[in-house]
Amino acid sequence: MKKKVVLFIFIVLISAISFYTFNQIIPGINLHKTILNALSGARGKYSVVVKDLKSEKGESLYGDKVYDIGSLYKLWVMAEVFEQIQNGTLSEDEVLSEDVRVLNQDFNIDPESSELTGGTITLTVKDALKQMITISHNYSALLLTKRIKLSNVAKFLETNGFKDSSVGGSGDSPKSTADDIALFFEKLYKGELANTQYTKEMLDLLKAQTLNDKLPKYLPKGTVVAHKTGEIDYLSHDGGIVYTPKGDYIIVVLSESEFPSGAEDRIAQISKSVFNYFAK
Repeated sequence: MKKKVVLFIFIVLISAISFYTFNQIIPGINLHKTILNALSGARGKYSVVVKDLKSEKGESLYGDKVYDIGSLYKLWVMAEVFEQIQNGTLSEDEVLSEDVRVLNQDFNIDPESSELTGGTITLTVKDALKQMITISHNYSALLLTKRIKLSNVAKFLETNGFKDSSVGGSGDSPKSTADDIALFFEKLYKGELANTQYTKEMLDLLKAQTLNDKLPKYLPKGTVVAHKTGEIDYLSHDGGIVYTPKGDYIIVVLSESEFPSGAEDRIAQISKSVFNYFAK
């Protein structure tokens, strides 16, 4: 009799634990399935990270895979620029000027493959930030990076725990993961990268993004997305914060495909599916 009672209690406990666990992971499972469905038939490699900023629950699908990230490194440059502005070592009104040939040489850019080969780039820090983020202007980024020093951008990554990210240098490209890019946006959203004023300025720059053929493409008109794109060779990326009446969320999609234009639309489809998931 005693054995039967013990067995009954054991079964009840297992059932209770199973019920509790099942109910706890239902949201994650549904989001996971949403992402997988959006990736159905996709050719190439994709990493997707989504996080609900209200509940702080989310999904990371191959979020630790390292990619060359193209222009996503400009997020780090922006944050380090504002950190130096906040610390008083840099001003938004400071005028930066450099010969294009010097920038190409300093950053090991082959003249045969460079966008520009001559002339001078002259911009204020404020204007360089705007061009670097909203139209992804490469020489604005180089101008800012030279002023704030690449070594300080590397320290920024280390200080903020972006453990799988690197600035590159000596001919190597900046690298990161979807997990690290998502962490960047989470820290930015929570005001952990700068004070209130400069956090707002960074988010406003990202909201003014003009390259909107990926994450925002199929979202309802008027949806606010603070995001940054990145492209290099066969890689196409986008990551940012989507603001909705039901709550804000982070979405980052990194991809490597022989058909980058197809990957761009796939990123847009993933974004649409995730938006619809949160809109339910």
